[in-house]
Amino acid sequence: MKLLPLSTTLLPVALLATEASAAVQGFDISHYQSSVNFQAAYNSGARFVIIKATEGTTYIDPKFSSHYTGATNAGLIRGGYHFAHPDSSTGAAQADFFLAHGGGWSGDGITLPGMLDLESVSGKATCFGLSASSMVAWIKSFSDRYHTRTGRYPMLYTNPSWWTTCTGNSNAFVNTNPLVLARYASAPGTIPGGWPYQTIWQNSDSYTYGGDSDIFNGALSGLQKLASG
Repeated sequence: MKLLPLSTTLLPVALLATEASAAVQGFDISHYQSSVNFQAAYNSGARFVIIKATEGTTYIDPKFSSHYTGATNAGLIRGGYHFAHPDSSTGAAQADFFLAHGGGWSGDGITLPGMLDLESVSGKATCFGLSASSMVAWIKSFSDRYHTRTGRYPMLYTNPSWWTTCTGNSNAFVNTNPLVLARYASAPGTIPGGWPYQTIWQNSDSYTYGGDSDIFNGALSGLQKLASG
């Protein structure tokens, strides 16, 4: 089995292969979950949470700071996510906004690299009106700026339909950006974009302690490695 270069932010395929039955529960939240019992989530087995920080270049999630503090105090590995609006400004500009409002990364072992949320928005044009090549360029602009400023590539959240339609099923990010795959089913199914596996699987839009359910594809040591860089 071919290993991905250890210099990338993806976990080695062999590590996941030897821990095929391992998985770590997590969840993702935003201001829609105004009150979250992070300690209860941790006590039930959750070990990470991804928290909405920003959208575009104008919106800051009003619950981000309190959610982030609560997650930290409960002992959860945590990170922020940015909801993309590729029709409103450049990827680099949105990465800068995200980094200015909670989306950064540090090698403290408890901070996940930021996540870029790529999905459709009701009332917006399909793929925000961008061609597949323009969308790939926009994502690369965001990703490269985030990497330049933090030393890490952001995780990319998407679903197979959006990725296939809006990027032409691009494989441009396979060796750099961990995939967070949204698919509400009993198994992850076919992985888009040439990724050999998903790093995190959003398997349900309902989690006991709020938000969506996320499953890290590996053991806790792998999750800690993702956070540590």
